[in-house]
Amino acid sequence: MQSPSACGRCKKGAEESELSAEEMIKKQDIGVSRGGKNTKIHALVDGLGNPIRLIFTGGEVHDSKKGVALLERFDLAGSSVLGDKAFGTVEILTYIRENGGTGVIPPKSNTADPRDCDFYHYKERHVVECFFNKLKHFRRIATRYDKLSSMFKAFVYLACIMIWLI
Repeated sequence: MQSPSACGRCKKGAEESELSAEEMIKKQDIGVSRGGKNTKIHALVDGLGNPIRLIFTGGEVHDSKKGVALLERFDLAGSSVLGDKAFGTVEILTYIRENGGTGVIPPKSNTADPRDCDFYHYKERHVVECFFNKLKHFRRIATRYDKLSSMFKAFVYLACIMIWLI
């Protein structure tokens, strides 16, 4: 039996990777959705639109799957958590209530029993959209030229530092 490098599948001295191509793509936070291959950035921002926490996933991961993970490690007592309709799941709303916060998340239009929402306060959610707009000013982030997730994350964090400073 020949070694993998003798077969010509890898460079001399390199080990053959144990991960399949699909696992490598998942490891690089690249997912396939209707728009093609992309990366989704889940963000938690403060009242001024400055980033507090970021989570990177493949593009096919729904927003509500990372909602609780975004809010962990933060004291929600006495604060209002604003989010769009995707974050209106029972799990996220329960987590917010159990930790002393108020969820300002509108119900989905097809909900059988819609809950109340302070739409006047909900208008302040635009700061999240403004953050993503500022982030997309960095062309390297908007188009994701980086193949490796570590390089992409590093540049996103660098852009977040610039947003904090400006």
